[in-house]
Amino acid sequence: MSTPSEQSYQVDQLRVRRFSALADMATAAAEDAAQVLREAIAQRGSARAIIATGNSQDLFLEKLTQLPGIEWAKVALFHMDEYLGMPMTHPASFRKYLKERVFAKVNPAEAHFLEGDALEPLKAIQAYTKALAAAPIDLCCLGIGENGHIAFNDPPVAEFVDPEAIKIVKLDEGCRRQQVGEGHFPNFDAVPMYAITLTIPTLCNVGRMVAVVPETRKAQAVKDSLEGPITTSCPGSFLRTQPHATLYLDADSASLLKA
Repeated sequence: MSTPSEQSYQVDQLRVRRFSALADMATAAAEDAAQVLREAIAQRGSARAIIATGNSQDLFLEKLTQLPGIEWAKVALFHMDEYLGMPMTHPASFRKYLKERVFAKVNPAEAHFLEGDALEPLKAIQAYTKALAAAPIDLCCLGIGENGHIAFNDPPVAEFVDPEAIKIVKLDEGCRRQQVGEGHFPNFDAVPMYAITLTIPTLCNVGRMVAVVPETRKAQAVKDSLEGPITTSCPGSFLRTQPHATLYLDADSASLLKA
């Protein structure tokens, strides 16, 4: 049910929940994600989830890791992207982010990392693909980038029907500038040019999708995702074809929407 501070509606097949306050948005998304995990554990005895990283996910993940009633010892966690060649010790490493903000707090049954600095990246990708495909994924928690990307599926490399489960991609300029703007790198040239990412079909082939997209800097990407054509020029628009997905917005990220 909607609260006085929330609007809930449908765009094509995508459910959208808009909140006036960031904290309310993060709480609602965390509670919905937690319920997916609880139900999977109740039904099968375990749960499997893919988790996104980034500044926009901070409050959501903080609230998710604090919620009661999740048997994390029965949960396997995966992450969705990493810079190619980057060690976990680097401040911008997504593995470092998840290890510190999620894995270390909840101690999941399994913690799977995309090894950006693996000696043989293709073999590491094959192993990760095998682990990911070993059983159904119950939950994917993701965001939308400033250029509309989901994971590191930037517009130039995004494929809605992709033969690969995980692939190495070249990051576009908008994506790399976002990483500088978020404070992860001192300048544009310091941002890696390549990354490893789960592809769009892999992200969508899950039980539920929780897309957490706050902040003013995401407003144009949100508008393009919800009001523009469904196209790889804005990969986030593909969420409108996913009936098992919910998009969570705050007042800032929804500020350019017509309604």
